[in-house]
Amino acid sequence: MLASLGSSWDNDRVIGSRLVRVIAFATVLPLLFACSPSEPPAPPPLEIPVVEVIQRDQPIEMEMVGQTLGSSDIPIRARVEGVLLGMHFVEGRAVEEGQLLYEIDPVPYESKVVEAKGSLAEARTNLARAEADLNRIRPLAEMNAVSQSDLDAAVSYYEAARGGLQSARARVEQAEIQLGYAKIQAPISGIVGISEARVGEFVGRPPNPVVLNFVSRVDPIRVRFSIDERSYLLLAKRIRELQLEKNEPARMGTGLELILADGTVHPYFGRVVGADAAVDPQTGTFTFEADFANPDKLVLAGQFARVRAIAETREGAILIPSRSVSELQGNDRVFVIGPEGKAELRSVELGETIGKLRIVKSGLEAGERVAFEIMRLRPEMQIEPKLVELDASGSPLPDEEEAENTAEPAGA
Repeated sequence: MLASLGSSWDNDRVIGSRLVRVIAFATVLPLLFACSPSEPPAPPPLEIPVVEVIQRDQPIEMEMVGQTLGSSDIPIRARVEGVLLGMHFVEGRAVEEGQLLYEIDPVPYESKVVEAKGSLAEARTNLARAEADLNRIRPLAEMNAVSQSDLDAAVSYYEAARGGLQSARARVEQAEIQLGYAKIQAPISGIVGISEARVGEFVGRPPNPVVLNFVSRVDPIRVRFSIDERSYLLLAKRIRELQLEKNEPARMGTGLELILADGTVHPYFGRVVGADAAVDPQTGTFTFEADFANPDKLVLAGQFARVRAIAETREGAILIPSRSVSELQGNDRVFVIGPEGKAELRSVELGETIGKLRIVKSGLEAGERVAFEIMRLRPEMQIEPKLVELDASGSPLPDEEEAENTAEPAGA
């Protein structure tokens, strides 16, 4: 009987324990469902850099590729032939007008001068004899002591002697000129190049050198460049506008800039000094020549350079960074960020490139904001805009925190 009572007690204890577990589970279960959310929490909006559309009066520049020349490039020619006896300059250095550059063997030309002077003396003697004969015969002819034909012969002989004297004098002058050509002087002040002949060479007759050198005046330096027909019309209209504004003749291409091969800008402005007479029908280009002051003689002839000119000024132009634009099948698009941070994909019509900026012809208004970075955006996306300031060229300026972090400590 005691065993029966113990077994009954164990069964009641097991049943009670199970009942307690069920009640506890039934109590906790609603609490668990009440605490667990129905959806995961939404992620915060992405922080995307945005820029405000720039509006300003924007000069439209054009660049033309050109080549530098001396404002005067004079070839040094051997005008007589002979053996080169001397070079009286340092190649690549400055020379002055009239400075002796080359000397050709003068002996053959000195001999010609002596010979010509001998002929001149003979011609003078002939003239003196002819004049004496004429003076003797003329009185006799007046007295009919000699025939008229004798007088005519004396007059003819005298005139021929006068002509012979003039020819002899011309031969002397020509011989002296050729002798003078044996010394070659600098025709202008400038920089002399590398000689095409050396001392001891025979020059002045092909296949020997005839052009011995060049003297180039590089202050001012001249640049020859070509532009297409459209650019020419823009530049010509700009000059006409300036002329009307100032009510005075405007010089073509005043204020040109010269960009050198290393990307630096020549410190002196230039102006057009010459132009072709017509557009080349084969290339469709028009050629100009412009002079730039070059007192330091830094720019030399033969260099390639670019010429920059302002063709027009767009008043109130709209500009955005080039990196804000995406292109799809020929259509240019930007993400416009509304006041509430929603991204709107909008098509725009673009114009010229100004540094890192693009002119927007249509599609945007002043005061609107566009996304500076577009890789992570999609239409109607909600973002957290972060305004980025740009400098005049379109490069982002560092914010205050970044500037403080990158600033050097005092006393560094």
